[in-house]
Amino acid sequence: MLKITSYGEVTRFDISRTLAGRGRYWTTAYLLGGTLVDSGCAHSASELLGALASTSITRIVNTHSHEDHIGGNGPLQASRAYPATTGIEPKSAGINLEVRAHPLALPVLADPHRRQPLHPYRRLFWGWPEPCLAQPLCDGELLRCGDYQLQVIFTAGHSPDHLCLYEPQRGWLFTGDLFVGGRERALLTPVPGIGGQDIWTSITALKRLAGLPAQRMFPGSARVRDDPARELAGKAAYLEKMGERVLDMHRAGKSVPEITRLVCGGPMWIELFTLGHFSRRQLVLSYINSLEFKPPGGER
Repeated sequence: MLKITSYGEVTRFDISRTLAGRGRYWTTAYLLGGTLVDSGCAHSASELLGALASTSITRIVNTHSHEDHIGGNGPLQASRAYPATTGIEPKSAGINLEVRAHPLALPVLADPHRRQPLHPYRRLFWGWPEPCLAQPLCDGELLRCGDYQLQVIFTAGHSPDHLCLYEPQRGWLFTGDLFVGGRERALLTPVPGIGGQDIWTSITALKRLAGLPAQRMFPGSARVRDDPARELAGKAAYLEKMGERVLDMHRAGKSVPEITRLVCGGPMWIELFTLGHFSRRQLVLSYINSLEFKPPGGER
């Protein structure tokens, strides 16, 4: 299922798999100046290709390598590859539609099936992405997109390979899954060899973005926001306050199950559906076990 909305010069694609006649677990891609920011899930890749058939896309930038953001990469790149009759060497096939991403994302983009194992619920909703050819981005790099330019900002937290994009002249901020609205009560369990979400690193990244003079925020899902600094700072403050409660209870000797119940409330249906892969317990553990952040006021 695909929904298309225009925000001036930015086109938004809300993408999901259709199940029982409804879109389930939506993700979002954005198009500006020939650059597509993320490409949705594999199950809906054909719909995205159809919607983009008459557009002049020269680049895909992935905010991170999760399957619901890279599913259109391979099909889009293949659909715009040089024909075999051009005589271009095979190693160069597809370079007329480049894919750019964080260096840590490249192994997953090259071989999603082997490098990013998917739980059953992830295969159901988003599917296995096809591989693509991709090149690395650098933190701070500027990408020319027609009349626009996008500044690359590395923002590990949601995943180690996460990045955001900022258009400084217009104040547009593309946040991927670092900011998707809502109030977290659960977190994904890390995947061995790949890593996972780190809540303190996410807080640091949210604060960094809140310092930008952004005018409009385009998240990886949820609604577009017109007061990015307030929204980002508010989310960082909420998560930081939660972390302080978790650490205070941890220092007081409370167990992880106790802290989970007191801070995150009762069980969530998604914990059962994902067989514990997405859980309140993992959120609490991320606050306690993070090696990247030393909260003010004492040792963890």
